[in-house]
Amino acid sequence: MVAPVIASTGLKAALLNAGGFKETMDGAEFRLYAGIVPAHANDSIGAATLLCTIKNGGSGVSFDETTAPGTLIKPAGETWSGTNVASGTATFYRLVLSADTGAASTSAPRVQGTVGVIDANMNLSSVALVSGAPQGLTSYVVSLLGG
Repeated sequence: MVAPVIASTGLKAALLNAGGFKETMDGAEFRLYAGIVPAHANDSIGAATLLCTIKNGGSGVSFDETTAPGTLIKPAGETWSGTNVASGTATFYRLVLSADTGAASTSAPRVQGTVGVIDANMNLSSVALVSGAPQGLTSYVVSLLGG
């Protein structure tokens, strides 16, 4: 079973206030890291190494609504990619706003999840990232589950 992604306290607060996930996280970027996965999205990234930042060209990513209630997806017309800035084994990612420093925060809106080749929150064709190589993300789905 895949572990659930962990939303920060800041993102949870944003979901409950005016606006929502789409309004809060449109323009965000994915940061892929090597190292120990922080216990919570509120925590500092610690000694983790940034491997790659994925955006939509020079700007942040955005999300499209789907026909499934409570689900957002990567828009078909966007190319989410980046260039690896270090070599290492990707273990986790964060979806963050560009100003996020990676320090401990209960107000920064973040989504954190695991990275793997199967049964992870973000599945890549390989988790062995090489500095200077391109890295793409062809799909991503955000769902709020509940009864």
